[in-house]
Amino acid sequence: MAGKLDGYVALVTGASSGIGAATAIELAAQGAVVVLVARRAERLAELAERIAAAGGTARVLAADIAERGVPAQVVADAVAAEGRLDILVNAAGVMLNGDALERPLSEWEQMVDLNLMALLATTKAALPHLVAAAQGGRGVADVVNISSIAGRVASRTAGVYNATKFGVTAFSEALRQEFARRNVRVSVVEPGAVQTELFEHQAPAAQARLSRALSEVEYLHPEDVAEAIAHIVTRPRRVALAEVVIRPTDHI
Repeated sequence: MAGKLDGYVALVTGASSGIGAATAIELAAQGAVVVLVARRAERLAELAERIAAAGGTARVLAADIAERGVPAQVVADAVAAEGRLDILVNAAGVMLNGDALERPLSEWEQMVDLNLMALLATTKAALPHLVAAAQGGRGVADVVNISSIAGRVASRTAGVYNATKFGVTAFSEALRQEFARRNVRVSVVEPGAVQTELFEHQAPAAQARLSRALSEVEYLHPEDVAEAIAHIVTRPRRVALAEVVIRPTDHI
């Protein structure tokens, strides 16, 4: 049975783990050729093998998209290898929350560089190819940006993470308006607590604070978010799911 994305190419950042990896698997199952982008080459190779074993196709592009100039090169390499780009999923991100007086400025810069600037640069490089892709085939192309509930509600000790995710959400809506008439759909997905490595990046005090706050919550799985992303990009051309909030059922 043919997949809904047969013949199309998707580029997924942050593909070495979590939501990015789960999304790559889901899009490959729908028939897309998936370009896997992240720093950890070994993880990407393992994921590509898993996708191939399931009958899908993946290409590995190990790169640190937080470095200036790298996102443009990654997009150029993907298009050169596959001949087109139809879907961009910006899933790379880091969460380094903690007390503002205690955490170093370098952690704030790391969040801004990866969560926001890398997303902007990758999207900027991809847009001409997405506009071109939308002129044929499905008649539409997609950008899906992974924001967070933290992009809707600010909280103490998470100010910079909040700032990056508020930025992703605002950028996504502005871009959606700009490219709607060019048939490039721009969607933002805002998950609540997801069972990923993201929580492990934080300072111990921040991890303990979150654990207490979410002690009675059953976390979402990365696959839950990946299924929503696949749903977004496989809708008919006339349907744009501009903003999708996904919360754990029992999170108040």
